[in-house]
Amino acid sequence: MSKSFSSQELMALEDHHGAHNYHPVPVVLSRGEGVHLWSPEGEKYLDFLSAYSAVNQGHCHPKIVAALVEQASRLTLTSRAFYNDCLGPYEKFVTEFFGYQRVLPMNTGVEGGETAVKICRKWGYQKKKIPTEKARVVFAKGNFWGRTISAISTSTDPTSRDEFGPYTPGFDLIPYNDLGAAAAALKDPHVAGIMLEPIQGEAGVVVPDDGYLRGIRELCTKHNVLMIADEVQTGIGRTGRMLACDHEGVRPDIVILGKALSGGVLPVSAVLADDDVMMCIKPGEHGSTFGGNPLACKVAMAALQVVRDENLCDRAARAGERFRGRLGESIGRYGWVQKIRGKGLLNAVVVDPGHKHSAWEICMRMMKAGLLAKPTHDHIIRFAPPLVISDQELDRGIDIIEKVFASVN
Repeated sequence: MSKSFSSQELMALEDHHGAHNYHPVPVVLSRGEGVHLWSPEGEKYLDFLSAYSAVNQGHCHPKIVAALVEQASRLTLTSRAFYNDCLGPYEKFVTEFFGYQRVLPMNTGVEGGETAVKICRKWGYQKKKIPTEKARVVFAKGNFWGRTISAISTSTDPTSRDEFGPYTPGFDLIPYNDLGAAAAALKDPHVAGIMLEPIQGEAGVVVPDDGYLRGIRELCTKHNVLMIADEVQTGIGRTGRMLACDHEGVRPDIVILGKALSGGVLPVSAVLADDDVMMCIKPGEHGSTFGGNPLACKVAMAALQVVRDENLCDRAARAGERFRGRLGESIGRYGWVQKIRGKGLLNAVVVDPGHKHSAWEICMRMMKAGLLAKPTHDHIIRFAPPLVISDQELDRGIDIIEKVFASVN
């Protein structure tokens, strides 16, 4: 029988044996169900982070777990050296679900980003006829899509970037939410694509102006540039629509999905595109041993079906309005709260950097009160509960937030 560890012992084990590449909120979680999490000691919490939007469907959703267990007892991995009986049905399901002709399955969100960049460059050479080694991809400042060398080569965050160079060439950075800067950058005939988050999550839930995404789409069409939407965090219902780009009726050339594509059960990502773009990739040019594995395919289909069957997009839209509406009523009481922003259930509170209590300290108080959230960039608190949250659970969470806000005012 395995030894039971206390929370303090478990945190000490990580500190002693693990790399120090994260600074977690000091709480240990051993069980999850719906919007709730429990510590080994039985302390119960409301989850207002959702594993960075990976558990949109709630923790351990029974339909997703059932698909995992059923498939795990039959076949988990074959590699792509052979066909399996799950990949084809999954590819048909996911392409029809999102309205694209092709999908390239991968595992993590950052792999999805790397895949999209490779496909974009290949298309640039084959279809746009960009000279060899001259293709460029444009990114927005403040982006976050992972911590691989290519991802940090596009980053403006010194924590992610500093002392990891030399960096991947061929990337250009422009201000986010600036159509003039995009217009100037996309005129370059060597630009193959522009990759953007419809809402910048890690930057602090930065929501662009209405019309920004539509303007990017028009510029891409005008200059024969691929629009790549990084929907890893904003997709799968998080912002109140299946894709955040749907708010403006925009159809990107390439869509990157991850996180909630598996409901948080295991790493699954996907890159969607039509034939003209996707078929530039030929056998041997890209892949992954685990990409498209039978277990992931079954789990992803179940996860997407839950989003559709339980109307989680509509639920996120309504709950987000309720969240911002209730907190908005009390914002005047807290002069240190500079802004509340977001869309659907992806929201953030911007704290005055000069306030006597940091965003981290406020999150610690919320943890002690039974709600889990995490700061980003020192002065921003992100709030993103699972989309299955009920009105009663949401109101209980808001009550905790307001109580803590009052205590630090």
